[in-house]
Amino acid sequence: MTNSNTPKILILPGDGIGPEIVDEAVKVLECLRGNGLLVEVEHGLIGGAAYDETRSPFPEQTIAQAESCDAILLGAVGGPQYDEVERHLRPEQGLLDIRAHLNLFANLRPALLYAELASASSLKPELVANLDLLIVRELTGGIYFGQPREQLIENNVRRAYNTMVYDENEISRIAHVAFLAAQKRDKRLCSVDKANVLEVSLLWREVMEEVHQQYPDVELSHMYVDNAAMQLVRAPKQFDVMVTSNLFGDILSDAAAMLTGSIGMLPSASLNQENKGMYEPIHGSAPDIAGQGIANPLATILSLAMLLRYSLNQEMAAQNIEQAVIATLQQGARTQDIVDGNIQAVSTSDMGNAVLVNLQKIISV
Repeated sequence: MTNSNTPKILILPGDGIGPEIVDEAVKVLECLRGNGLLVEVEHGLIGGAAYDETRSPFPEQTIAQAESCDAILLGAVGGPQYDEVERHLRPEQGLLDIRAHLNLFANLRPALLYAELASASSLKPELVANLDLLIVRELTGGIYFGQPREQLIENNVRRAYNTMVYDENEISRIAHVAFLAAQKRDKRLCSVDKANVLEVSLLWREVMEEVHQQYPDVELSHMYVDNAAMQLVRAPKQFDVMVTSNLFGDILSDAAAMLTGSIGMLPSASLNQENKGMYEPIHGSAPDIAGQGIANPLATILSLAMLLRYSLNQEMAAQNIEQAVIATLQQGARTQDIVDGNIQAVSTSDMGNAVLVNLQKIISV
């Protein structure tokens, strides 16, 4: 926590549809503040928006704000207009930098299929009905950060390499997060690796087994990542909590997202060891629809709920938001990505307003 008795939330809208969807989450936050939630709110720049103004995707002012806040709500970063920018100045580098700077090593990505959206999934309803799984992804190590990494020319041939590397401490701390999460759920944890071909995965599996000794009430299983991808499509409800490395988690969590009907529905949390966290929808900046008012804000609103739960310990406020989202879906409100049949899609702001109305009803009961 900060030195102030009042926790502080930093809002980083970012790029693309980020500002649109964050606006709707801020409406929800302001409603809660108006009904007794004590938080301070600051706004800052990251990604392309920060680069445009400061020529840095993670400028010094944002670094200071991030260090002094208790939790961060992020929209999204990136856009095609930055494709020719030097790699270390691209919007995505700002995202990697803030994760590393705050040591946000544990990424929690729930995949929950709301009953109202069962028909929106690309799989048969009987395979995904009541789906509720959690992917715990290591976020600050692995091949995304490993050194050395380089692109070069050798003997007139272009060549590039990246390094997948983990030490036992990095694996151990994400293992503890996953086991603790499993204890609060169905006490089943599946660790995903590629131990049949990768030395780093052999170490991953060894450390998972060692940490498991501290959680005897949790059933631990192991699965190769290629099989895990297949099983997510074949029988996703066999999983409760999955834990895996940065690269594998990036891929599997997006696959799991589509089981739920839309990537626009899923929030995420990235935490450090003090539960300071950054919370964001997993869908990215979607520049192809930016500015059209059709983006789905629910993942961002649900990310706010996760922020209140994990970093600010405001469980009731988190539950109220989640119940307001469920009520909104039950009433038939659908943005373009989850619309079904002849239902008229609502706009980003209309969806946010519908959640706001339901939240106000829930709070007033």
